Amino acid sequence: MPVDGDAPVYGQTVCVTGAGGFIASWIVKLLLERGYTVKGTVRNPEDPKNGHLKELEGAKERLILCKADLLDYESIKLAIGGCDGVFHTASPVTDDPEKMVEPAVNGTRNVIIAASEAKVRRVVFTSSIGAVHMDPNRSPDVVVDESCWSNLDFCKNTKNWYCYGKAVAEQAAWEVAKEKGVDLAVVCPVLTLGPLLQSNLNASIVHVLKYLTGSAKTYANSVQAYVHVRDVALAHILVFESPSSSFGRYLCAESVLHRGEVCDILAKYFPEYPIPTKCSDEASPRAQPYRFSNQKLKDLGLEFTPVKQCLYDTVKSLQEKGHLSVPPRREETVVSHY
Repeated sequence: MPVDGDAPVYGQTVCVTGAGGFIASWIVKLLLERGYTVKGTVRNPEDPKNGHLKELEGAKERLILCKADLLDYESIKLAIGGCDGVFHTASPVTDDPEKMVEPAVNGTRNVIIAASEAKVRRVVFTSSIGAVHMDPNRSPDVVVDESCWSNLDFCKNTKNWYCYGKAVAEQAAWEVAKEKGVDLAVVCPVLTLGPLLQSNLNASIVHVLKYLTGSAKTYANSVQAYVHVRDVALAHILVFESPSSSFGRYLCAESVLHRGEVCDILAKYFPEYPIPTKCSDEASPRAQPYRFSNQKLKDLGLEFTPVKQCLYDTVKSLQEKGHLSVPPRREETVVSHY
């Protein structure tokens, strides 16, 4: 859904790094549906875990899987060569500083430099809410938006290397893009849920799965922001297709919920599972959701999927993929689909 009636850039070739990932797979899916030719970077194109990409509609005709490593500049340069745009989604997901920070930063630098040499039209970088909201000094009255940055000292002191790595990688992206004259846009998704395209589980999906299997006996007294994976993928494409060249960042979030609210929603739709009913910290005041703004993406035409639908779709996908058994239930709960 282009802005101001401008036609989408159909038929172009774009590169998606880390194409086999949860969000990246959905970006590839939507790009193919819109007529793009996609060069997706993966560590091994023949690895069965990338098989879901080859089964996507249009993949046979317009998907090229390229063997590449973010830290191997020549392989990244080869993959990005001849592309009109780049979606840089590949990133480590770990709290090990050695495995998170340096690969995230240097890999991002390699992608931006290669994009500059290839003279691509635009790079869309997948950052994270982890680069935005980790700041204990921020007032509860402040609306979290694209102007916010995580406090790096706080991230280091609490050993939150994932958020630290995402923040410094995004900073590196802006620095190199400015130096090389690359048109850069950044999407900052919150915790992303929804249907899996890949066969393996990812960290954000496990966040919900633990409440359904009985492994989590209680829920934390904390809040979390959520968004549907399809909305995140579409956000990347809308940002890429928009005619504007002055983007900045885009916060991609639908709702902020207390963990207890998440469990209540799951229990409503899936009462057959042993979903926790008690908080692990009932003595402290209940954590309150923070305020945020997703107006910039709404202005591009993105209509966010309600969080209840997001959670429902996640559980149904876990069942369909065989990650969650389907016990008998008394009645089928019906919800609308996006």
